[in-house]
Amino acid sequence: MEKFTTLISTCVPLPYEDIDTDQIIPARFLKATTREGFGDKLFCDWRYDETGKPDPDFVLNQDKYKGSILVAGKNFGCGSSREHAAWAIHDFGFKVVISSFFADIFKNNALNNGLLPVQVTESFLNNIFSILDDDHEAQIKVDLENEEVTLMESNLTENFEINPYKKLCLQKGYDDIDFLLSKLEQVEAFEFSLMKV
Repeated sequence: MEKFTTLISTCVPLPYEDIDTDQIIPARFLKATTREGFGDKLFCDWRYDETGKPDPDFVLNQDKYKGSILVAGKNFGCGSSREHAAWAIHDFGFKVVISSFFADIFKNNALNNGLLPVQVTESFLNNIFSILDDDHEAQIKVDLENEEVTLMESNLTENFEINPYKKLCLQKGYDDIDFLLSKLEQVEAFEFSLMKV
């Protein structure tokens, strides 16, 4: 996985609550078992009409909103436990999702796939949406080391929490296997010490 330290980016606002995993990636696309190509299907039923044409009213089809940060309403990623939802968001190009609440399974799936879920207070989230309404080029800074998210234009900052192990994995660019391999020498030394007993 790609290492994550600090990200400064413009944002894509999606101010809807209770966005479930079937809206993120519809079930009909879940036959594939590799992570590639799911970005094209992200929010497919919202992005395209029944003829397959892009809906100009949907935010991902609007040129004015770009960036590596998706800002979503409360209770993002609820519904089924499909890991493909995190795959689709990451494959589209997002590195961070900001919301005031994440479903636990989605949050874990995101962290396992190099996507950082940043949970903020509802008031801070509303500030983000308000700023993006006025300025679609507004930037947000996400500092993983200090666990801070900052609205660059207003300099408003809020802390977020992350599991220390997952934080380390993101910083190092590790998945769970990479982490275990990074400890191989210690594991072998421990096994060797047991053989001596």
